Amino acid sequence: MNYWIKAPKGEWNTSVKLPASKSISNRALILNALSYSPYDIQNLSDCDDTEVLVRALNSNGRDFDIKAAGTAMRFLTAYLSKIVGEWTITGTERMKNRPIKLLVDALNSLGARIEYIEKEGYPPLRIYGSALQGGEISLAGNVSSQYISALLMVAPLMEKGLVLHLDKNIISRPYIELTLQLMAQFGVQAEWTKQTIRVAPQSYKPVPFKVESDWSAASYWYEMMALDPSAFIELEGLYKRSAQGDAAAARIFSLLGVGTRYLPEGVSLFHKGNRPKKLSYDFVNEPDLAQTFVVTCVLLNVPFYFWGLQSLRIKETDRIEALKQECRKLGYVLDDRSAGVLAWDGERCEPEPNPQIATYEDHRMAMAFAPAALVRPEGITIQNVEVVSKSYPHFWDDLKAAGFQLIQQS
Repeated sequence: MNYWIKAPKGEWNTSVKLPASKSISNRALILNALSYSPYDIQNLSDCDDTEVLVRALNSNGRDFDIKAAGTAMRFLTAYLSKIVGEWTITGTERMKNRPIKLLVDALNSLGARIEYIEKEGYPPLRIYGSALQGGEISLAGNVSSQYISALLMVAPLMEKGLVLHLDKNIISRPYIELTLQLMAQFGVQAEWTKQTIRVAPQSYKPVPFKVESDWSAASYWYEMMALDPSAFIELEGLYKRSAQGDAAAARIFSLLGVGTRYLPEGVSLFHKGNRPKKLSYDFVNEPDLAQTFVVTCVLLNVPFYFWGLQSLRIKETDRIEALKQECRKLGYVLDDRSAGVLAWDGERCEPEPNPQIATYEDHRMAMAFAPAALVRPEGITIQNVEVVSKSYPHFWDDLKAAGFQLIQQS
C-alpha cells in the first residue's frame, strides 16, 4: 500500500505518544528470560521486531521465523546457543542475505554448535543448544554492535565467562554501553577497559522493568520541526538522561535550529532560527539517525559530509544506496565515493515530476522521507507504508492526528 501525503496548512501542533524503545525492549526481553524473571516487562514496544522476539521466547516450538527482524536474529542466535535443544531460525529473503558469520564463528569458538542450513555465512541456522564454555576471543569493533551485544548478554552464563577484545575502531559504542547498563540493572557487572570487555561468570537477577520511549522515533518529529518552524510539537516519554545512543538526536538537531525543552514526562520542540552553511558529523555512534539527517539536510539545502556509516550497508537494506536513489528522485545528487561516507555538496539534478519514494523493506526510509511533504506543496508518495510496523506501528496515525492528509494509493 502507498500513501500520498499532504502537509497541514498553516500552523499546526501535536502531542505524540512515542513508541517504546525497540533497542531497550529487545535487550530487556533477553535479559528477562535469562534471569527467569516472574515479572512482565512494562511498556514493551509493539513493533514487529519486538513481537517476533516475544513470540519466540514464549514459544514451545523449535523452529523460529523472525521475518525481517535483524535484532531478533542476532540476539536469538546467541540466546538459543545456550538453551539445551535443537533449534532452527530463519527470516525473510532479505534476512537470508544479511551476514551473520562473525557472530556464528564467535559463538562456535566459545563452545556453541551452529550450522548453516542453506548458504555459508547467512541464515537460516540450525543451533544445537548446550552449555557454553566461554573464554577469550577477538572481534572487529567496526561490525554491527548487535553481534557484540548478543555475545555480552549470554557471557555471564558461560562457564569461563567472556573476555572480548574489540579490534579496530568501535562503531555504535552507545548501543554496547546500553547493553552493559541493562545487564547491570539485571544484576550482572562487566568491566570495559580500552578495547577489552570482561564479563565474569555470574547470574542474572529478576527485576521489575519499564521501557522508556524511543529516541530514534523522536528523530522524525525533530525533522518535521526543522522543516516547519511554525509547528508546535510535544513528545511524550523521553528523558534527558537516557541510556539510548539516539538521544543524541536532540544535540545534533540543535545544529539545524531545533531546540529541546525537557518536561517532567517528555520534551517540547521549538525553532531557534540558526542553520549552518554545512553540516559535518560522525555517525559512528548513531547510525540509525543517518537517514533522518540526510533527508533533512537536502530539504533544507544544507550541504553535508557524514562519515562513520559503514554499518548502513548491512542494515534492512543497503541504506547508502537507497538514500542515493531516492534523493535523486527529489533532485539531489549524493556522493558515496569514500567507504563509510555519504556527502552532498549542493549538486542538483532534474527531479521526477511525481516521485514515489521506495522503502526497500526499511522502516526508516519511509519515516525519514515522509516529512518531505512539509516542503513540497504537491505532497509526496511513500510506497509500501506498512514497513513502519518494524519499529513505529502507529507512525501514520500520529501523522494524521497532527493534521497531515494521507490518501491511500494502489
